[in-house]
Amino acid sequence: PGKKDREFDIKEPTCAALIRIATLCNRAIFLSGQSDKEILQRNCQGDASESALLKAVEIAWQDEKTSTEDVRRKHKKVIEIPFNSTNKYQVSVHEMPDEERHLLVMKGAPERILDRCTSILLDGEVKDMPADSEYRAKFNAAYMELGGMGERVLGFCHSFLDTKEYPKGYAFNNEDVNFPLEGLT
Repeated sequence: PGKKDREFDIKEPTCAALIRIATLCNRAIFLSGQSDKEILQRNCQGDASESALLKAVEIAWQDEKTSTEDVRRKHKKVIEIPFNSTNKYQVSVHEMPDEERHLLVMKGAPERILDRCTSILLDGEVKDMPADSEYRAKFNAAYMELGGMGERVLGFCHSFLDTKEYPKGYAFNNEDVNFPLEGLT
C-alpha cells in the first residue's frame, strides 16, 4: 500500500489525455494536513470512485513534479453538469492554460460515454469510430468482461471546443445546455 505498481507514461498523448480528464472531471479533494502521508494513504472528500481516481492521478502528476491541485488551478472550471442518475455522466468545461480555447471533459457510465463519442484516441492519434467500428466492439467486450467480474468501469472522453463558436468568455449554460455533449473523443 502507498506505492504504485504500474507506470503511467504521462508524456504519451493518450495517457496524458486520460489523466487530464480524470483530474479535471473529478470533484474529490484530499483533506488538509496530510502531505506527510503516502498518496494512497491520504483521506479524501468525495465518493469512492472519485477518491480512487484522485489518488491515481496524483501519483502520475507527482512524477511530473506537479499536483492535481495545481493542474486544476491552471485549468479553470467554467461550467459543470454534475453526475446524476438520469444522465449517468459528469461533464465540465475548462479554460486551457495559455490558450484561447476550452476543453470539455466527461466521465461516466461506459455505455453513455461511448454513445457520445464519434472518435477514439489511440497512441495519440484521433481515429474515427463509426457505429459498426471494431473499437466499439472491443470497448463493449472489455466493459462487459470487467463488469462481469464486479469491477467498477468508467468511460472518459473529451473535446477541444471550437474557438470561434466558444471563445474565451462564452456564456456557457448547464440548464439550457449550449455546448456539445456528442461528437466527442
